[in-house]
Amino acid sequence: MDALEATLRFTVTDDDTAAAVGSGSLPVLGTPRLLAWCEAATCAAVDPTLAEGSTSVGTRVTLEHTAASAVGAEVTVTASSAYVDGRLVRFTVAAREGVKLVGSGEVTRVVVDAERFLSRL
Repeated sequence: MDALEATLRFTVTDDDTAAAVGSGSLPVLGTPRLLAWCEAATCAAVDPTLAEGSTSVGTRVTLEHTAASAVGAEVTVTASSAYVDGRLVRFTVAAREGVKLVGSGEVTRVVVDAERFLSRL
């Protein structure tokens, strides 16, 4: 499998703040939203390669949120595959506001058959 990459851009809104998502009281980008954006970038990277009926699920996350971003800030999130082993894909992720690093880490996804996965619930 070739290297997988995707870059997504987001604007921080009031709904993305720590106060709104329940991860604090300040009106800055909340870590849970940053994590969701990082996962969205990994999905955007892997989705074009998936066979019909397949999807990917997140199984492991390591994320360091290193800088605050105010409402209105533009955040660019990039996901790049760092390791692929069969159905497992580990991505490095980085979020930046301009040149400032907002957060970085790793997200591991596993490719699954969607119907079979749901039938196990």
